[in-house]
Amino acid sequence: MLVATALTVVRTSSLFSIVMLSGVFSLLSALLLVSMDAVDVAFTEAAVGAGISTVLMLGTLALTSRMEKPSRRSPAIPLFVVTVTGAVLIYGTLDMPNFGDPNAPAQTHVAPDYLQQSVHDVDVPNVVTAILASYRGFDTLGETAVVFTAGIAVLLLISGLRRRRDEDDEEERKDT
Repeated sequence: MLVATALTVVRTSSLFSIVMLSGVFSLLSALLLVSMDAVDVAFTEAAVGAGISTVLMLGTLALTSRMEKPSRRSPAIPLFVVTVTGAVLIYGTLDMPNFGDPNAPAQTHVAPDYLQQSVHDVDVPNVVTAILASYRGFDTLGETAVVFTAGIAVLLLISGLRRRRDEDDEEERKDT
């Protein structure tokens, strides 16, 4: 479904449809992350990717055109760059351990330290809370900052749109 949604986004020229399909893509990505037991990342993807990004893009659409303008340039160079980047990323993952491999370094080195030392280091009995709030505190703070910044941007965008519509209404009243 992710591939079908991505291909539909690429082939569509209606910008509103693209924004909505991008939100669907983010929700599907969140579902994939939930199935991989990465619920915290799935929550962030759903909130930022499907929620705030979609609202920001809809606000942007209110200020721009509804249809994509046809490009006069050849898509060969961007296609080449994307293909090479994808090949490099795939090559970079070839030596990674399999998903859920009990002999992976994250399972043999990091996880036992977290399980054994978290109560002593953080003095919180819940290991998940200790990891998210203390060991990954800066990461969680970063995610919170992203959501907060996106929320502020939405508020600024909405207030600018409201002012623009009020000015347009005033001009129409003066003309009549």
